[in-house]
Amino acid sequence: MSADATVVLAGLAAGTAALLLAAPRRRSWAAAAAPPAPAGRSPAATDGLLRRGRLLWAVCAGAGAGVVMGGALALPTGVAAAVATWWAATRIEPVAVRRRREEERRDLPHIVALLAAALRAGAAPAPAISVVGRALPGAAADRLAALAARLELGADPGELWSELGGDPTLGELGRTMARAHRAGAPVVEAVERLGEELAEQARGEVEDRARTVGVRAAVPLGVCLLPAFLLLGIVPLVAALAAEITW
Repeated sequence: MSADATVVLAGLAAGTAALLLAAPRRRSWAAAAAPPAPAGRSPAATDGLLRRGRLLWAVCAGAGAGVVMGGALALPTGVAAAVATWWAATRIEPVAVRRRREEERRDLPHIVALLAAALRAGAAPAPAISVVGRALPGAAADRLAALAARLELGADPGELWSELGGDPTLGELGRTMARAHRAGAPVVEAVERLGEELAEQARGEVEDRARTVGVRAAVPLGVCLLPAFLLLGIVPLVAALAAEITW
């Protein structure tokens, strides 16, 4: 092993050790939003391969960058590459968070429709959310159940709905409820309009995905047929023409 590679590896070892010592004191937004790990599984088991192996990727990236650069730039380049790789792998959204967000987005139109029906029947927002959560359990219902519990304890509804308005998946419901609460408008009508909009948006997304099925199915078909067409149709023709020109 060359002296530059030895220096790079030594610097990487020191840098990764510092990262490991600092990691427990910092949590990324993705880790803070991650749901609890299932029973019998550690929180790290719910992360993707890039997040679980970020130490290995950081060392490999730093060592490779340092060896390629060489000379006096080997050590700073290697350490910079290792730190950048660690940071990028840590910022990657965990698989559990992504699946939970997709589930919340998928369930939101149905939850809003049920919530509108419960409000139309005369229930208050907090009991209506509890009824909807029991009828359609899931990630979105769990999030709203915590909000309903705070409403029942006497928290300010406008403040709670405004907080929910900043959520990436449930924000539309929070903003609708916050506007209705501030304006004093009927909550039922606002929630019903939102349910219709979300249902139409969900149908549009399904139709868009259905349109792409034909295109995706044609790609492997073309990949299979194009070489066969070239070998069976074009190549013999070119060979025959070349033979005639030669004679």
